[in-house]
Amino acid sequence: MLNILIQNAQVGEVVTEEESVEKSLSIIELISSGGVAGQVIIAILFLLLVVATYIYFERLFAIKAASKVDANFMNQIKDYVSNGKIDSAQVLCAQMNSPVSRLIGKGITRIGKPLADINTAIENAGRLEIYGLEKNVSILATISGAAPMIGFLGTVIGMILAIFELANSGGTIEMDVLAGGLYTAMTTTVAGLIVGIVAYMAYNHLVVKTDKVVYQMEANSLEFLDHLNEPT
Repeated sequence: MLNILIQNAQVGEVVTEEESVEKSLSIIELISSGGVAGQVIIAILFLLLVVATYIYFERLFAIKAASKVDANFMNQIKDYVSNGKIDSAQVLCAQMNSPVSRLIGKGITRIGKPLADINTAIENAGRLEIYGLEKNVSILATISGAAPMIGFLGTVIGMILAIFELANSGGTIEMDVLAGGLYTAMTTTVAGLIVGIVAYMAYNHLVVKTDKVVYQMEANSLEFLDHLNEPT
């Protein structure tokens, strides 16, 4: 009796080990098991992820470069304008080559005209700078919304394939037959959600960074206009 119990325990351990081995599945095997439709959807989502990653880092570096402004820049501009050294102020703005310096440079070229005209010129230049900062950022928003929908499309295709196999199984349900459709349904959904979440977070981060640069431009522009409006 003791030998039988030991043999049963050993058999149970072997079965458990086999089941654990069978349940392990790598990501590559999971994707390859999803069929052609699932692989196409995954490839599209991977391409969207690459595009989103490229846009995020390209815009992040550009926005960081645009946010760098010398702390002494406005003081130098004020000194030049107060002393009538307009050309020196324009040269300084050209050397800085940042959104803030370009706005101030645009205002300097309008010195001598009414303050409202100077303000309008700075606002127009500011719109162009903001447009440049937000270049391609809207694509991230599109990817964040489109990726989950593409993933759900793969889910629908997978379920259709599974139902089709059921309809043609002749009343006999085989899990191996259904596996391809179910893999397509599950993997594409997860992949779409992952890409969508990454793109959404990247988009919001860039929006926050861009807003900081915009506030910086507004603050320096107001400081410049206040200086021009000061009584001499």
